[in-house]
Amino acid sequence: MDELDKSLAAVLAKAITAICVRNGFLEDLHSGTTPSSKTGDYTDVKVVTPYGEIPWDKVSRISDAEMKRLMKGIVNQVYTYLCRKDDPEFVQSFLAMGMQYAARWDEPEMVERFCRAG
Repeated sequence: MDELDKSLAAVLAKAITAICVRNGFLEDLHSGTTPSSKTGDYTDVKVVTPYGEIPWDKVSRISDAEMKRLMKGIVNQVYTYLCRKDDPEFVQSFLAMGMQYAARWDEPEMVERFCRAG
């Protein structure tokens, strides 16, 4: 892959991630109060329930229903992008919006053993 293709792939990866993943139900999950930790490793944080306390490192932070909603939203948004990727006006708008959202993100890196058998 030449440098121009890599540059376009980086922009596209950030746009797809920002628009199809981050700006959906994940944003709702991310909102709210984040607990603080005096120790810095959260060993001093717990969730109090009517049935007892749960150490922070044992708490599931997303329910099965939330995971299903999150994944369905991401699939639908990626599907919409893929179905409209041949529409130049849509792609131009999509990339501009994605670049705006991800302007301060780190550059993507290649994942070596991504989708390989064995």
